[in-house]
Amino acid sequence: MTDQGTAPEFSAEEVRSEPAPPPQRASEAREAAAAFVARLNPAPSTRAVQNLVLLVSELVTNAIRYAGGVTALSFGADHGALHVRVVDPSPAHPQCRVPDLTGQTGGFGWPMILRLASSVTIHRHGNQGKTILATLAR
Repeated sequence: MTDQGTAPEFSAEEVRSEPAPPPQRASEAREAAAAFVARLNPAPSTRAVQNLVLLVSELVTNAIRYAGGVTALSFGADHGALHVRVVDPSPAHPQCRVPDLTGQTGGFGWPMILRLASSVTIHRHGNQGKTILATLAR
């Protein structure tokens, strides 16, 4: 039983999916990710939490910078993994490009996402955007 105004904790046996408000900034997505994992019981490893926060930050930054923003964000967990789902209005697939070491044009985010996640799946919605689902070990 939970107090009013307190989000419930979720046990590892449950597959949990929880929407978050679409963020306008990566910092909002990081806060939403941290709030989600804080309610999991047992808690994921510190490394998994750090990786999830970085992963969602990069996914949201890319969606804002290259895809017109985030239209939906949700988090999920099961006994062995954490999941983040980011929906944006662009049907364009993310592209790997040579990183700009001057910091002007980026190029670091997508390779980082691919390294952090154990799997990344992209579902296009015709010309109506796409969903990126990234999973990482708990």
